[in-house]
Amino acid sequence: MNIQIFGTGKCFDTKKAQRYFKERNIKFQMIDMKEKGMSKGEFTSVCQAVGGIDKMIDPKGKDKDILALISYLSEEDKVAKLLENQKVLKTPIVRNGKLATVGYQPDVWKNWE
Repeated sequence: MNIQIFGTGKCFDTKKAQRYFKERNIKFQMIDMKEKGMSKGEFTSVCQAVGGIDKMIDPKGKDKDILALISYLSEEDKVAKLLENQKVLKTPIVRNGKLATVGYQPDVWKNWE
């Protein structure tokens, strides 16, 4: 397994995801989205795995202006705007190769082991 966790240090669900993998002695790479964020390739891969961009957007995100703008953009413009403003993505985003989840989903992760 090659687990990557994209999230922020303040996100409670990201911390729970880290704890989930630590408790099972599964190595993971933590990527702080405030420092680095996702590449376009990583973003596209996660989009395909979870079933589209809309499943990745956090409707409760703090930046209401960006969320409103994104709802009116075309698919390709959405990708560009989301890559610029990754704080509106739901976290944690957990990747295992071609598999991915958005949010805290231990029921899915246990099937990866």
